[in-house]
Amino acid sequence: MDYASLASEYKETFNAEPQRVFFSPGRINLIGEYTDFNGGHVFPAAISLGTYGAFSKRDDRTVRMFSANLPKAGTIEFSLDDLSYNEADNWTKYFKGMLFELAKQGKTIDQGFDLYVHGNLPDGSGLSSSASVEMLMAQILLDAYGQDISRVDLVKAGQLVENDYLGLNTGIMDQFAVFMGKKDQAILLDTNTLKYQYAPVKMDGYVVVIMNTKKRRELTDSKYNERRAQCEEALRRLQTKLDIQTLGDLNGDQFDENSYLINDDILIKRARHAVVENQRTLRAFDALQNNDLTTFGNLVNASHISLHYDFAVTGTELDTLVETAWQQPGVLGARMTGAGFGGCAIAIVKESNVDAFEKAVGDTYNEKIGHPAEFYIAHLADGSHELTK
Repeated sequence: MDYASLASEYKETFNAEPQRVFFSPGRINLIGEYTDFNGGHVFPAAISLGTYGAFSKRDDRTVRMFSANLPKAGTIEFSLDDLSYNEADNWTKYFKGMLFELAKQGKTIDQGFDLYVHGNLPDGSGLSSSASVEMLMAQILLDAYGQDISRVDLVKAGQLVENDYLGLNTGIMDQFAVFMGKKDQAILLDTNTLKYQYAPVKMDGYVVVIMNTKKRRELTDSKYNERRAQCEEALRRLQTKLDIQTLGDLNGDQFDENSYLINDDILIKRARHAVVENQRTLRAFDALQNNDLTTFGNLVNASHISLHYDFAVTGTELDTLVETAWQQPGVLGARMTGAGFGGCAIAIVKESNVDAFEKAVGDTYNEKIGHPAEFYIAHLADGSHELTK
């Protein structure tokens, strides 16, 4: 999708040329799952699939939005004078939420706008479409309205939309990866301090393949909040003896020595995943820096096993994709990515094996699950930005 096609679609909807066009990516997480609200590290990257927005300012305080992905919803309108949550806002609640959260910080705009949105992220795939649209709004506020606010503060505002405006207990990884991503690089992010560093992703003849279960995943319908509550309770029990702020403060040995404090089999499993996954992520970062793809792949595999047995967030569809991927020639590693319960997995596959890999995994998945999976090459891309003609 390019500037010209977006501009043409905008003109068909709003009968005018757009003033500007923007793009905001989705994201994958190479490793570091369910560590972002446990004070641990994550290792995500922005991808070339995402959300496009063709935009023009208005002379009044009305906002009008139309989505090519949800045409039956029609054009949705609201006023800058009332940014409170309204179920009728449908998909525009993420944009409205950004305006609401930033208004609370004194970052207001006095002109409404027309926005035409067209995304190419698979629906409900867990590749972070919500963060993509939140950060699309953030980029518009930066470039079109000249808001004086840092990119990291806009990332934080995106998390507030999820947590406070929409009531989802999500971490900060998705917005950070979407907004701060760089082409051909992943981000090692300490979610406790928000310190981060970029790592070139050099795959030396391998590519990252996204495998979509096509089982729609909604955070509000999943057990995401339950897993978070379990980790928080495990932490509370550990804090009766240990001077720690997060599960990410512990290494594996420290956790094992003190897990008796938790005194609950399920809570021990949940917390153990958070602790060991954090350590795995740091090791994976080092392996990638040292061009040790074999170790990196092994750690990716171990992440999925932990998410299956200790965190119990995979499910039949994801396990079928990943376990079948493990059996294929030229595969270094595979695991679910995102919150689980559906959505997507990733596999690190030798480039020359990709076609055979997709056919073999796809055939097995279709036979066992009863509907086809989808496959995409994950091209690592820049974060949210304006497009030029």
